Amino acid sequence: MHKYERNHTLGLAQIHFAVLLAGCAGLFAKLLTVSAAQLTAGRTVFGSMALLAFALITGKSLRLATRKDAAALALSGVILALHWFSFFHSIQVSTVAIGLLSFSTFPLFTTFLEPLVFGERIRREDMVTAFVVTLGLALVTPSLDFSNHLTQGVLWGIVSALAYAVLALLSRQYTARYPSACVSFYQQAVAALCIVPFALHAQNPISGTDWLYLIVLGVVFTALGQGLVVASLKHLNAQTTSVVFGLEPVYGIALAWLLIGETPALRTALGGVLICGAVVLASFRRR
Repeated sequence: MHKYERNHTLGLAQIHFAVLLAGCAGLFAKLLTVSAAQLTAGRTVFGSMALLAFALITGKSLRLATRKDAAALALSGVILALHWFSFFHSIQVSTVAIGLLSFSTFPLFTTFLEPLVFGERIRREDMVTAFVVTLGLALVTPSLDFSNHLTQGVLWGIVSALAYAVLALLSRQYTARYPSACVSFYQQAVAALCIVPFALHAQNPISGTDWLYLIVLGVVFTALGQGLVVASLKHLNAQTTSVVFGLEPVYGIALAWLLIGETPALRTALGGVLICGAVVLASFRRR
């Protein structure tokens, strides 16, 4: 097998496993009784601690070459905090299906942002994908009434999608120069510093079971998952990574149905078929 093909296959394997973990992570917003800020804080604090331990054990360097790199990674950490907070809040005010499907529209943003950042041309097929994803999002949105909690979930999901698209583009610039654990550690550590003050002011008490769930969320579904995403960017561009994430709602919705009995409405399911179908087909076309 050609070296490029091996690297591409490795990148796809990494991102697909990360998508499976990400699809499971959304369930924590329903399984735990804590706020979105507390969820994000637990995820980033325990995630960054796990990555720090991994770097120390394996001898991975966490040294950054320039202050510019440190500033850029700090900025990406702020964006990561916004992404996870809005993602969890979207699910909490609506459903797992709406939160995941709204977030999975972020290929729509990378389609237009990536060419601007890296000077890559926009393909006609990408425009078609963006149009179909937009149609799916319109179906998922129940109404234009902003007081509707499902509509609020869609809007928060879109914020999460935009934040993740920007995060993926920022990460791509540094994965070639630094180990993935290094990039992920600084992003999550900065995200923790940003969100912990808000979590401390939350009124929701955290039980012993919640603490256990937060540790699992941070170590397995965050440190490992985020590390795989960053590592995959060494072999894939941000848009290829984003379209593979079209499978995330499939995993998440199926698990929500099995574990908490949450069944999506017919309209939501139809919108999900359009969104997931478009991004998965785009992934195969890119391959």
